[in-house]
Amino acid sequence: MVVGLDIGTTKVCAVIGERGEKDTLEITGVGTSPSTGLRKGVVVNIEATLRAVAAAIEAAEMMSGREVYGAWTGIGGSHIDGINSRGVVAVTGRNRETREITTDDVARVLEAARAVVIPMDRQVLELIPQTYIVDDQKGIRDPLDMIGVRLEAEVHIITCSVTGAQNLIKCVNRAGFRVEGLVLQSLAAGRAVLTEEEKELGVALVDLGGGTTDVLVYSEGAPYSTTTIPAGGSQVTNDISIMKNIPFDTAEKIKIEAGSCWEGAFDVDEEIIVPGVGGRPPLPIPRSEIGLIIRPRMEELFFMVKEKLDKLALSRPLGGGVVLTGGGSQLLGAPELASSIFRLSARVGSPLPVGGLVEEYRSPVFSTAVGLALEGSGRGALGGERTAESPVRENRPLFGRLGDWIKREFF
Repeated sequence: MVVGLDIGTTKVCAVIGERGEKDTLEITGVGTSPSTGLRKGVVVNIEATLRAVAAAIEAAEMMSGREVYGAWTGIGGSHIDGINSRGVVAVTGRNRETREITTDDVARVLEAARAVVIPMDRQVLELIPQTYIVDDQKGIRDPLDMIGVRLEAEVHIITCSVTGAQNLIKCVNRAGFRVEGLVLQSLAAGRAVLTEEEKELGVALVDLGGGTTDVLVYSEGAPYSTTTIPAGGSQVTNDISIMKNIPFDTAEKIKIEAGSCWEGAFDVDEEIIVPGVGGRPPLPIPRSEIGLIIRPRMEELFFMVKEKLDKLALSRPLGGGVVLTGGGSQLLGAPELASSIFRLSARVGSPLPVGGLVEEYRSPVFSTAVGLALEGSGRGALGGERTAESPVRENRPLFGRLGDWIKREFF
């Protein structure tokens, strides 16, 4: 069993996967819970966050019938930064005459590329090889057993705030679970929704979350740029709340059910009912008015992403276009608006089928959580199984926790 845990600004998603036949991953449980303990992807309230984590994982446990002890946890937020680096070493090889590249040579060149100066309050989260160069021969994906004298590696290094990572781990531990590893959320989402062809052609993955928008650019099959914009779907909801003088929760419901950021996506004369506040009667308003509030904010968000993309020194255009994922990508008209601004093809990315409860997780909301489960499975860690180091969980039967879940959800 392997578990993916996506802790976001507006919701926490948990996915439980089990290895089936032919070593494939099958999703057997999913769970979500509202999140109020994060701002811009960073933990600001540990108690609220751990409650949301516990509720999401318990909901997934009820569906799968399995008990979780550890999870692969996603990390994101404005403190994430990505840089490209290069390392160079001389090949030692097993035989001085042939100079055959060994795993030790590959490890040394990656360590040389990792030697970049970063502030004391930051740590390296991921080191991803992009390409290798053997004696000026470029474009090598795996240099192992090749013959050469000089070995170079171009890598993408992702760093994060030390305190941001520690607070996230503390929340999961205090909720009674073990953190198997921290994985960048956009990297996990890319694992779930992008095809190998898109990565080779070059693609920009835009993960539209509640508080942040994560942008991950693939070039020639490898991550090239990682950046986070401190704005997301909550800003759109806030605009509707202010302009129409309605509560935030009501504005969020209207955005999901009737919102659009593209004129041709709905009937111009269609009306929606806005609930009254403080005893005032409900008011019908044209759906187009909601669209006029949403579109400028979405345009601003996409232009901020485009500004980041325009600054990249890519060797070739993004042939794979733009892939939108995350909860914000479900907004009606989002791919059409993105295509017109980026002048590239755009689509909404949902997790690719991996088996199990396909209908339950085939939503952009679960892209990161499914990707985390895939990452955990690929790295060979059975995150759901109990070990000697597993945190002590409340020793209560499954049906007792089922009763608590029913009370929390329906009463």
